Amino acid sequence: MSAWYQKTAAETAVEFNTHPEKGLSPEEAAARLDQYGPNELEERGTKSRWSILWEQFTEIMVVILIIAAVVSVFLNEITNAVVIMLIVVLNGVLGYTQEYRAEQAIAALKQMAVPLVRVVRGGRITEISAREIVPGDLVLVEAGNKVPADGRLVEAVNLKAQEAALTGESEAVEKDHSLVAGAEIPVGDRRNMLYMGTVITYGRGRVIVTETGMHTELGRIANLIQGVEREPTPLQRRLENLGKTLALAALALILVVIGVGWIQGESWTTLILTAISMAVAVVPEGLPAVVTITLALGAQRMLKRESLVRKLPAVEALGSVTTICSDKTGTLTENRMTVTLLDVAGDQRSVDALLERGIPMRRLEADIDRSLAPTERTLTLLVKAMTLANDARLQPVDGGQSRRAIGDPTEGALVVAASQLGLEKETLEERWPRVSEVPFTSERKRMTTVHETLVPPAETDAPWRDDPYVAFSKGAVDSLLDITSRVWVGDGAVPLDEDWIERIDRANAEMAANGQRVLGVAFRTLDELPGTGSQGEIEKDLTFIGLVGMLDPPRPEVREAVAKCRTAGIRPVMITGDHPLTARHIAVELDIARSDSPTITGSELAQMSASDLEERVEDVPVYARVSPEHKLNIVTALQDRGQIVAMTGDGVNDAPALKKADIGVAMGITGTDVSKEAADMVLLDDNFATIVAAVEEGRVIFDNIRKFIRYTLSSNTGELFVMLLAPFLGMPLPLVPLQILWINLVTDGLPGLALAIEQGDPGVMRRPPFKPEEGIFSRGLGKQILWVGSLMGAVSLGMGWYFWDLAGRPAVGGHHVEVHWRTMLFTTLVLAQMGNALALRSNRESIFKIGFFSNMAMVGAIVLTFVLQLALVYVPFLQNIFSTAALTWWELLITLGASLAVFFAVELDKWRRRKQD
Repeated sequence: MSAWYQKTAAETAVEFNTHPEKGLSPEEAAARLDQYGPNELEERGTKSRWSILWEQFTEIMVVILIIAAVVSVFLNEITNAVVIMLIVVLNGVLGYTQEYRAEQAIAALKQMAVPLVRVVRGGRITEISAREIVPGDLVLVEAGNKVPADGRLVEAVNLKAQEAALTGESEAVEKDHSLVAGAEIPVGDRRNMLYMGTVITYGRGRVIVTETGMHTELGRIANLIQGVEREPTPLQRRLENLGKTLALAALALILVVIGVGWIQGESWTTLILTAISMAVAVVPEGLPAVVTITLALGAQRMLKRESLVRKLPAVEALGSVTTICSDKTGTLTENRMTVTLLDVAGDQRSVDALLERGIPMRRLEADIDRSLAPTERTLTLLVKAMTLANDARLQPVDGGQSRRAIGDPTEGALVVAASQLGLEKETLEERWPRVSEVPFTSERKRMTTVHETLVPPAETDAPWRDDPYVAFSKGAVDSLLDITSRVWVGDGAVPLDEDWIERIDRANAEMAANGQRVLGVAFRTLDELPGTGSQGEIEKDLTFIGLVGMLDPPRPEVREAVAKCRTAGIRPVMITGDHPLTARHIAVELDIARSDSPTITGSELAQMSASDLEERVEDVPVYARVSPEHKLNIVTALQDRGQIVAMTGDGVNDAPALKKADIGVAMGITGTDVSKEAADMVLLDDNFATIVAAVEEGRVIFDNIRKFIRYTLSSNTGELFVMLLAPFLGMPLPLVPLQILWINLVTDGLPGLALAIEQGDPGVMRRPPFKPEEGIFSRGLGKQILWVGSLMGAVSLGMGWYFWDLAGRPAVGGHHVEVHWRTMLFTTLVLAQMGNALALRSNRESIFKIGFFSNMAMVGAIVLTFVLQLALVYVPFLQNIFSTAALTWWELLITLGASLAVFFAVELDKWRRRKQD
């Protein structure tokens, strides 16, 4: 792609062999359409619906569940098979829906195409489809138009373009066709260019098309989006590894059980059924359902906290985030320019301080107040001038209860500040109505308005009270100093000498270094209304009044959110298209960066190799003036360093990085459809603090999933302990296949779902995130599963062995005796799992501290499971199905007492770990 912004309009016309006024001939345009193809974005590399659907049913955990369903049919357990397949179908439908929607980013991008445009061909203006635009075409644009292709301006009349979709910055860019850049500059600074998908907000112009379709800046972004492979979330990777581990364990168990049973002389039918049942016991059938439900419940809770989750796996992945890359405007800041400082004659006043003092300007009802100090009268003069030389207005909203600025954001900030200080624009214009103006131009960098003085001299202390007209100018400080000869000090004007110029320049530099946008304000009295074309007569010999400093202020809650990130081991990074000084100031104020932290700009990034960036990426907290490729490169470099990255964005330019990031977070208020489609989550309030709240919710969700895995696998370990050791004690098979399936689907499922809605431990944001390389069994989870499962199995097997041995001494009943002791073992194992579930509600805190009834779903699950287990033991037709026998009340109490050993052991272990810390 050529750097057309480095060429003049005439050079561009020559290179494209087009006329800067007549455009291409219709014949040449047709030939170029054949050569370059239609001006549209292409979709490539996207998955078909069938491939997306196929992937949902070929994941290892899903394959194991399908095998479990087939086994259930083989065991004539049709109900179990139906339940398992419902889980598989639910999981597949949800996964398909999420991934198919993720593929719609390019479709949203194509919606930015322009249906009809006006072009000049053969000297005649004609309206054609945007698809027929070709390089070299001369296109006419005006306010309200979308730009149909990239192009070099050949004419710009007060032209402004809103380029937020590409640059991320909301302020419209003043365009100038005469400018020629001498070096590589970012898109936001190419003021002689227009780009596809941006919007003309003011003025009109003519542009020679330089790039179309996939060769435009928008096309490059489409290429980036389509070239990004979406990585699986940490949970998806961990569950895939878990599935492989369990599959190998199931295969090993089949071989062991068949081998041991064959040595003991069991029948092959019994051995095969038992071995397959044991293999099914290894697999937590309820895990996909519990994970899906846990994520869905978490998404609902996050919606209440202004976070809309588009892809369920993102809920958990948030809890693993190690780096949050955030845009500045609107996310870290309030996205509204605010006047913060007023500087007159070297005396600087904060607007907040003036408001706290009671706003002396409110006393100027008659526009005169001799009680004010000279500095305060000059401040009043400054506010009047900046409000009158202004095109913005305040418009009532919410039934007149409040007002908002309409117009340019910078001018709106001036009008709002004046209103807060007691000077309403409408009132000022009644006293000094505008009668003429000299509009802003990029060459002059200022605007001037002329007003008639209608207020009698006796009713005002304004320095223009004795003159019929007054002119006010506002703009860049250096521009105003070129046309001013005096400066207003106290109650009068003094010559603008070198000392005053140095003082004003110093104040300007200090305010700019603090990230503020600075405007100068000046005035001049006039004896008569100037005529047309008298710009030079008006803008000379002005009197400089003072400086106005403006800033898009940080959101007040963000600093606390940043501190919370650091406590949680998460590093915040600012990536913005804004000016480096502004970005740095906000970053330091929010504690994202220190005063000596490095800041890298887009031009510096363009010179860095991938390896150079990777070496520095973990040490740089602020990136400014960045392009879409830069954002993508930063995210990639962080991921290559092992970071789990959340990336925020609102523009089309953010979409590739949003898709590449582990968690893409789009802005709900200012975000484009493209950014939302590429993202995993949408912030409904565009607030950085909401991301941190979502991270906290993600950690709670991941903790709850780990609790379920710990619960269900410790239960499965208990089953395996019983089944594997019983033959070595000379016992018959201690559990029949249907009892194993009952434990897996019902006993595990109900309390497991209750664990999904736990509120989380208090210290969830005071610990480092899980590293990407940490497996599902990390941080002691595997050890806990083994010792709890072994204890559960030992208690249950001990109960079964005791009553089996006891029943074997007197010959009292044959088959009835075997059913009886097996029921004791089965019931003890089920009740031990209930105690385990209760104790696992918190990883560290005692159940006696958090309260037994703080999770009523768990209470209900335990009660319901206990009732269902009693039904299996005491209801005759269920006894026949599940091979159980009625227990006496004292036998039931013995099983309940033995099962409590697991509950107290887990509570004791938590007490020990609390003491160690």
